[in-house]
Amino acid sequence: MKDNYLTVSALTKYIKRKIDMDSHLQNVWLKGEISNFNHHSRGHMYLTIKDDQSRVQSIMFAGNNRHLKFTPENGMNVLIRGDIGVFEPFGQYQLYIQEMEPDGIGSLYLAYEQLKEKLKKAGFFADAHKQKIPVYPKHIGIITSPTGAAVRDMLTTIKRRYPIVDVTIIPAIVQGSSAADSIKEAIETANNHHYDLLIIGRGGGSIEDLWGFNEEIVAQAIFHSAIPIISAVGHETDHTISDFVADLRAPTPTAAAELAVPSKLELLDRNRSMKDSMTRALRGRIENEQKQLNRLKQSYAFRYPKNLLQQKEQELDKHTERLERGLTHLTTNKQQTYDHAYARFTAQHPRQQMEQGAKQVSDLIKQQNKVMAHLLKQQTERVMTSIDHLTLLNPLEVMKRGFAIPYTAAGKVIKSSKQVIEKEEILVKLTDGDLICHVINIEENET
Repeated sequence: MKDNYLTVSALTKYIKRKIDMDSHLQNVWLKGEISNFNHHSRGHMYLTIKDDQSRVQSIMFAGNNRHLKFTPENGMNVLIRGDIGVFEPFGQYQLYIQEMEPDGIGSLYLAYEQLKEKLKKAGFFADAHKQKIPVYPKHIGIITSPTGAAVRDMLTTIKRRYPIVDVTIIPAIVQGSSAADSIKEAIETANNHHYDLLIIGRGGGSIEDLWGFNEEIVAQAIFHSAIPIISAVGHETDHTISDFVADLRAPTPTAAAELAVPSKLELLDRNRSMKDSMTRALRGRIENEQKQLNRLKQSYAFRYPKNLLQQKEQELDKHTERLERGLTHLTTNKQQTYDHAYARFTAQHPRQQMEQGAKQVSDLIKQQNKVMAHLLKQQTERVMTSIDHLTLLNPLEVMKRGFAIPYTAAGKVIKSSKQVIEKEEILVKLTDGDLICHVINIEENET
């Protein structure tokens, strides 16, 4: 009998396997209220989902909850998709949550967050694209429902604060399925007129009531508007896409009217303050000028004008004389400068330079001829001396004095008796002719 008993672990595993294999317990869609919410330090969310009669323990792991667009809270009604499983250590079934969103507004909230993130990445919310709100607008256009309470509050506030401004109501549907198209068309129509400022908005309501201001076509129209826009949608706690895209967000329509125009009372106070400041400044200026006038009245010029005039006449004469002397001196200096410049110019005139050049060339030619004549004379004398020396050394001159020059038959000069032999024919050259001789005998001188 003991073998028929199961362990607690075996039973729990069997139940878990049964639940895991039941397709009806997978991908369960559930709605209920959150209680016992605990966001663990490791990121997992532990909570209980309950209704009026039952409750189920639930967990949403960090990998699934990190993309939530809201923070779960106790008492919040939510829509959940998840799987039913068994936590074996405790032997209890629990819900493993895959997705969760607030009940009733979940889909709208998700669409809102998705569009908000898209437009933010596209730069629709960037301060660089925000236009300045005019300080003193002349004509304001209000895009809203003409029958709502918000428009009456805005008109009353604007007329009370700044009655000189022109205000035009541009009717638009601000609630329902056609609201977005109507608001977009109103903005585009307003841009075809000469408005200095536009206010778009309406009073408070549910997220469904305000949804027209969360549509992308409205955001596009606001972003591309050439006219600055103040967004005033709902109450202070309401934030729509229009608020982020607009050039300025007002917490309420009435606040938008206050931001759109200056206060008449504040302007009057400022004007009064500026008037008082200008009055004090003018009084101080008048007092200073009066003191200056009094000083002038007490001056010597006003008390003795004739004496002052005579003194000024004498000073004028002295200045005139000084001026004439200065002019004479200046004229003399200029004339001297001119004469000096003219002399330099004349000396450097091309004709003068040509004449000087011609004279220098003539002098150089004369000097050259003189030098050449001297050189020629020197060279002539040197040549004559050389001729005399050569004449003395000329064999023919020697021969005129009775000397002769013997040559061998081969035409060589005979300088020694050893160059010939007996009976050899030789040539003896004289001044007036040649002799052909035969050697009869050779006698050598004794050394």
